[in-house]
Amino acid sequence: MKETVAFYEKVLEFISIVRPGSFDFGGAWLFGHGIGIHLLLAEDPEKIPRKNEINTKDKHISFQCDESMDAVEKYLKDMKIGLKRAMVEENGIQVDQLFFHDPDGFMIEICNCDSLPVIPLAGGMVTLCPRLNFESMPQQIDQVAKQI
Repeated sequence: MKETVAFYEKVLEFISIVRPGSFDFGGAWLFGHGIGIHLLLAEDPEKIPRKNEINTKDKHISFQCDESMDAVEKYLKDMKIGLKRAMVEENGIQVDQLFFHDPDGFMIEICNCDSLPVIPLAGGMVTLCPRLNFESMPQQIDQVAKQI
């Protein structure tokens, strides 16, 4: 548990927060980037299979990157964290992805996915992540909107 908490604090800049004292099992709560992570201490941690190979199609949680993806990759490599880089392109928009595991083997992705338009499956308006400069990609947005 200590190693995993330290990982989220140091690598992803989460902070440990107070969790309810009424819980009768071990764990830790962390908060950062507008979300909470709840870690639970396994009854028998040695029996939990650990994933070592990075499969970019495996279940994972994704965090948006506000920094240069190259800088994030260097940061992770400097911390000796094994990773796999990937890229996906949609309607001329490139999304860079970095995949790696936490100490418990859970997959984490860091990406600049917020460059893609947000298109509701059940209709509605095409919107963009508020951090994206809407005027920088009018042609790509028009192409995506026409596909709906």
